[in-house]
Amino acid sequence: MSLKIEKKNAETLALAGRLDTLTAPELETEISAILPSVQTLILDMEKLDYISSAGLRVILKTQKALEKKSGLTLTHVSDEVKEVFDITGFSDFLTIE
Repeated sequence: MSLKIEKKNAETLALAGRLDTLTAPELETEISAILPSVQTLILDMEKLDYISSAGLRVILKTQKALEKKSGLTLTHVSDEVKEVFDITGFSDFLTIE
């Protein structure tokens, strides 16, 4: 499986597929490239099927990097991915719309 990252605009990345050990570095590289130039980042997860602990690490790192800015927002999160955020406690500090 793979991860597809589509840049919708300067502050929105749409994710599709699986965010796991093999694909998390790809997302981390993409986010690192745009972090200096954005105040807020939106990750559209409408087509994200799966997230592993490696994906969670990238989300956490991104959240921490944007704490002093406007922050990170996750949109269109599927029930399956939302359940992972709930079980791990990520729902307590992430902005999920």
